[in-house]
Amino acid sequence: MAENLNAKRVSFSLASVFGIVYIACALIVAIIPNSAMKLFNNLFHGIDITKIADTTFSLSTTIIGFIEVVIFGLVIGWLFAVIYNKLK
Repeated sequence: MAENLNAKRVSFSLASVFGIVYIACALIVAIIPNSAMKLFNNLFHGIDITKIADTTFSLSTTIIGFIEVVIFGLVIGWLFAVIYNKLK
């Protein structure tokens, strides 16, 4: 029989992954914005996001975005573990 997932560990793990991916994404947009937009166009099945994207961003908006994705990671990770434990 499978063990229960520790909801706290899963939520912190996912929040960490979300934070790392967010920082990597922000760095890519800061360093090579045009290439980043081409990449994101491909990720969104060819939808031209350059019409809505703003590649100029401030440190404050980057920090706020980081906090948001970490909170999302915490909530989603916790929810995943709780549902997994109930379904097993």
